[in-house]
Amino acid sequence: MKIALVTDTHFGARGDHLAFDKQFAKFYHETFFPTLKERGIRNVIHLGDMFDRRKYINYLTLRNCRKYFFDPMFDLGIKLDVIIGNHDVFYKNTNDINSPGLLLQQYSNISGYDRPVELTYDGLDILILPWICADNYEDSMAMIKDTSATVCFGHLELAGFQMYKGQVNDHGFDSKIFDRFDLVCSGHFHHRSNNRNIHYLGNPYELTWADYEDPRGFHIFDTETRELEFIQNPNKMFYKIFFNDQFVIEEYSYLKDCFVKVIVQTKENTTNFDMLIDRLEKAGPADMQVVDDHLNMDLEDNDDILESAEDTMTLLSKFCEQIDTKADKKMLDLLLRELYSEAINLEST
Repeated sequence: MKIALVTDTHFGARGDHLAFDKQFAKFYHETFFPTLKERGIRNVIHLGDMFDRRKYINYLTLRNCRKYFFDPMFDLGIKLDVIIGNHDVFYKNTNDINSPGLLLQQYSNISGYDRPVELTYDGLDILILPWICADNYEDSMAMIKDTSATVCFGHLELAGFQMYKGQVNDHGFDSKIFDRFDLVCSGHFHHRSNNRNIHYLGNPYELTWADYEDPRGFHIFDTETRELEFIQNPNKMFYKIFFNDQFVIEEYSYLKDCFVKVIVQTKENTTNFDMLIDRLEKAGPADMQVVDDHLNMDLEDNDDILESAEDTMTLLSKFCEQIDTKADKKMLDLLLRELYSEAINLEST
């Protein structure tokens, strides 16, 4: 039996930005569901953070994700099991009030799990672990210790794994508590990675500049061989264009509704540069920025140029590392990340 695994879909991400919503729809219409049809897959497990906001939903976002995700799932007769993630819950100390449970009641093919449970797929027992909080902590630890299942799927925060490419999480649970399992698959961190028996599956599409050139997609799990097959999303959301005086202008229609950074290495040929900007603007990107390295920032090489275009999360972490303070820098970093996430969620209100 083969099961599709998808996680951290974050419907409504980036303040319900329509450009991202279009990218989501494109992925499901052109990659996700065609693959499920081709493989004859009738079971999907979502490993948490289905919706982006913890406390409310945008009606347009809800309608759109029903059309491109939930309705096709129902129409194809696919069973969807949902593991509740931290973005899905209203309170931080309990998973009882969660968005999938409240918003998806009309779908008879969807089951949500806010507490640890063992499920059986084609004779294989799998431990399901939703977001571990104060309310379900004891039950979760007991299930991890006592379960007979050798496979675990969850929405876990483990120390030592990359949240984003190059950004290692230094807090959370010790991964050693999962040593007894042959395979652990988790949502939560958006960068796809693995260490020994633990696999962070990564989210299906790019959401921030931290995701630039970091492969995205979903997985197919084989219950017999216990192998994971990665199906890559061919679509990108973030592009960098490096301009110099030998630059050749191309066709940029593929950049419509995408995010673009133009990295200027040399610009003696201002006519060619102006033509490039004009061509890019006509392509209709969702956002375009120009990083003028040598003229304005005195940068020396591509590493410095890329450093200047870092995402907000990276800048916050570096600020915490460099600031002169007696406060716990790790806790300060975590607080700033939480505040930034809350600010993003309030962006469109």
